Amino acid sequence: MNALAATSRNFKQAAKLLGLDSKLERSLLIPFREIKVECTIPKDDGTLASFVGFRVQHDNARGPMKGGIRYHPEVDPDEVNALAQLMTWKTAVANIPYGGAKGGIGCAPEQLSVSELERLTRVFTQKIHDLIGIHTDVPAPDMGTNPQTMAWILDEYSKFHGYSPAVVTGKPIDLGGSLGRDAATGRGVLFAIQALLEEYGKSISDQRFAIQGFGNVGSWAAQLISEAGGKVVAVSDVSGAVKNDSGLDIQKLLKHSLESRGVKGFSGGHALNQNSVLIEDCDVLIPAALGGVINRENANDIRAKFIIEAANHPTDPEADEFQILSKKGVIILPDIFANSGGVTVSYFEWVQNIQGFMWDEEKVNSELKNYMIKGFKDVKDMCKTHNCDLRMGAFTLGINRVARATVLRGWEA
Repeated sequence: MNALAATSRNFKQAAKLLGLDSKLERSLLIPFREIKVECTIPKDDGTLASFVGFRVQHDNARGPMKGGIRYHPEVDPDEVNALAQLMTWKTAVANIPYGGAKGGIGCAPEQLSVSELERLTRVFTQKIHDLIGIHTDVPAPDMGTNPQTMAWILDEYSKFHGYSPAVVTGKPIDLGGSLGRDAATGRGVLFAIQALLEEYGKSISDQRFAIQGFGNVGSWAAQLISEAGGKVVAVSDVSGAVKNDSGLDIQKLLKHSLESRGVKGFSGGHALNQNSVLIEDCDVLIPAALGGVINRENANDIRAKFIIEAANHPTDPEADEFQILSKKGVIILPDIFANSGGVTVSYFEWVQNIQGFMWDEEKVNSELKNYMIKGFKDVKDMCKTHNCDLRMGAFTLGINRVARATVLRGWEA
């Protein structure tokens, strides 16, 4: 099931639990605006290259739209639509005053030079600058983009609108980026795990973890879990996978990964098939890479007791639909809560930029923990109200907040 179908399915199931009016339901599902632009740039060799850029602005009932910009060959309207919709529910679950958006350019960033990436980013910004803004739509980094990309967007946007640091988040610290932003999604995952395990009388220090993905989110989650006393027994990334039943030395693995561009070949464990990480014997499985990796084919083989969705929609709805995991007693903490730490600290960055008053890292992390703990409590309350699992608890929470805001602003059936 593709990303848009999966997201829409979860939305419709939650809307049914909430008893939403059918016209309101349809209104909430349809994006506010879809943007498609051509970006033509001169390459370093003098030839011209054209790329297609997208920005989907899903909903602004609760505030400016918010969402990342990804550079990837497979960026397409369906994927961007799905991720924009997920951002709407995610920001509502986190209870931060944003709506949802997402964007991207269909390109292979590793095949472009730094100067070509800069020209592409600036052309894309020129095409959409009048449709984003501090109180309209605030982009952030995503797959294939980084703080430098945000710096280029900030600079190009400011040529049209004056210096506007709050127009993007995830910026370099020297340009108004927030301390703690780099680790925010991984740290949010840590706080989410702590809240969930506490419900079951457990703690991180007595659990064994397997992590699929060792990029920004997976590596920070591994590092923070290890520091909290958890045992990370298996890790994978695009290069390969490594396992050590006694626990991987995460600091050494981080060093190896940076030097070797991946976890493959790490001497502190033995090699493992990449896909096997998902079915390793562990207590907590953290998919932190691609969508749809847990599906009907492998759900029966999963041995973890808890799944923490650090990636976006890593569990295909078919694995839920046939109750494969629930029948096994697996508890899933859904993506729209579990990985909301990044957008929450992006909100903190936006607030700091607007106020012109920056926070120290301790305050950022403390506020993030407060938001994650409150978010988990709110999700659990919705589970009790609607007698549903954590995924539907999160979706009903987010959708209900957006629906209420929509109606209060004057929506008419």
